[in-house]
Amino acid sequence: MLCPLVQTYPNSHYLINQTPFTDNYIQKHFMKKHYQLNYYKVECFPQNREMGANSLLKCFRILFLVLVGTKVDGGVTRHYTFDIKLENVTRLCHTKSIVTVNGQFPGPPIVAREGDTLLIKVVNHVQNNISIHWHGIRQLQSGWADGPAYVTQCPIQTGQSYVYNFTITGQRGTLFWHAHISWLRSSLYGPIIILPKPNVPYPFAKPYKEIPIIFGEWFNTDTETIISQALQTGGGPNVSDAYTINGLPGLLYNCSTKDTFKLKVKPRKTYLLRLINAALNDELFFSIANHTLTIVDADAVYVKPFETNILLITPGQTTNVLLKTKPHSPDATFLMAARPYATGLGTFDNSTTAGILHYESTSKSAKNLPIFKPSLPPLNDTAFATNFSKKLFSLASAQYPANVPNKIDKRFFFTVGLGTSPCDQQNQTCQGPNGTKLSASINNVSFILPNTALLQSHFFGQSNGIYDTDYPYSPTHWFNYTGNPPNNTMVGNGTKVMVLNFNTSVELVMQDTSILGAESHPLHLHGFNFFIVGQGFGNFDPNKDPKSFNLVDPVERNTVGVPSGGWVAIRFLADNPGVWLMHCHLEVHTSWGLKMAWLVLDGKLPNQKLPPPPSDLPKC
Repeated sequence: MLCPLVQTYPNSHYLINQTPFTDNYIQKHFMKKHYQLNYYKVECFPQNREMGANSLLKCFRILFLVLVGTKVDGGVTRHYTFDIKLENVTRLCHTKSIVTVNGQFPGPPIVAREGDTLLIKVVNHVQNNISIHWHGIRQLQSGWADGPAYVTQCPIQTGQSYVYNFTITGQRGTLFWHAHISWLRSSLYGPIIILPKPNVPYPFAKPYKEIPIIFGEWFNTDTETIISQALQTGGGPNVSDAYTINGLPGLLYNCSTKDTFKLKVKPRKTYLLRLINAALNDELFFSIANHTLTIVDADAVYVKPFETNILLITPGQTTNVLLKTKPHSPDATFLMAARPYATGLGTFDNSTTAGILHYESTSKSAKNLPIFKPSLPPLNDTAFATNFSKKLFSLASAQYPANVPNKIDKRFFFTVGLGTSPCDQQNQTCQGPNGTKLSASINNVSFILPNTALLQSHFFGQSNGIYDTDYPYSPTHWFNYTGNPPNNTMVGNGTKVMVLNFNTSVELVMQDTSILGAESHPLHLHGFNFFIVGQGFGNFDPNKDPKSFNLVDPVERNTVGVPSGGWVAIRFLADNPGVWLMHCHLEVHTSWGLKMAWLVLDGKLPNQKLPPPPSDLPKC
């Protein structure tokens, strides 16, 4: 029986089967002094046995070191091995074989410091093609390690391996990794925890403990079959059977009481919760009953702290919050719950995942304590979603400035939304509107992935017939984007990229459309962070709306929700050569073509050029 990964952070306390141990104790007993050890994978005898410090060495033995550190140029080179293999997992009384990393669901965390280099060897032992994306990592001059299949690499085939090699530059906070091919990220995902450089404090009070909390979705049936059938029939795919917190649906679902995430806390302590939305298709409201959260970080960028009882987190986004516990242990337990924020006309998983917050010292048994539940907004509460996003501002301090591009070189206007396509075969009736197939597009271009990687085609000058460079700067046909939809809902398609010279400053307005209904779209940009300088409802007005842009302290992110029936404006500097995907992080919309790619050309200086690909880069 493999127990959960034991992870250590400097000068902190840790839980092994819910028993706390200090970092010094673990280092003393489980580490040779010449190693910097960050992870252990341990074997537990018997399962779920309660252990004290005296019995720890008898009950655990180290199977292998997952991570050792070697100092290089002030940082540390950290080595991981990700074995992609099948594992039988049971949730909601359904057992199925899922694709995992090292047999774990969710997968193992990556822990590093700002400035560290990561060498992550991914070995594919399953029949599916695999690629891994390190979501939110800038990948400065390391575009070969970004991971989206057929964009920066061909997928890793069965029996093959690839070493992702990249350095974390100028980032600290919480990100995550996930599969980036088909719907495999339903089970292939895990946290990326980036600590500050040594001796650099957080810009807030040091927390007592840090806990990753990652939201996901559980499907009783195979997700590859779900999306394959949906793309064949042209209709919407089946929705998930449950949401999860750290892989567990929680006590509000049938046959799931034992599969509930439980967080034990002490009074008068401050905990840093590292929240990650790894769900496939749903934005989520989250709250902890009778507790206030302080937002301090969004997408691995510090923000001006503010308090809230409820937060919204879209797929692809991360949020660090401080949880300050009560002065005394109450005789009660508290649910931490998440449920969807849903817009649009499609079906969705209308359920709630819940974990339990429990104080360690109470006068009664946990089973006999009353449970308090949080009050979450209505499922379609766009007003709350808007107001919450407007509270996020960059820290914009001397140490952590907000370097918003002021002089803009290129301005783009992209419409994003759903549409339709003809059935693949003549005389076939699909399940979309009026017998068509559901599609999605940006500026009416539904993106088609090529059969070889875009980045390789560009680097070796072999792009002819692979992609075109005539991506439209704005919609080819104007209409009232948020009014009555046009009669023609058909989208175009193609493999087109938007070409930018190195160091181009970009302003991009993304406009939701009412075709097949207005809907929120969480757009993720690979290779860059961007500043959200403005947002609003209705159609963007280029003469009026820019006057209210925030160019002083806008929040900096890598994923933004385009408001349902509205628009959002972002700015970024194209200082990273390579090919970078931008796509909706609702996996169903990505599958329908709501994605595009930016091609950033090399600069003139050596440190502005993309280096040659590694020798083990997968081949198509």
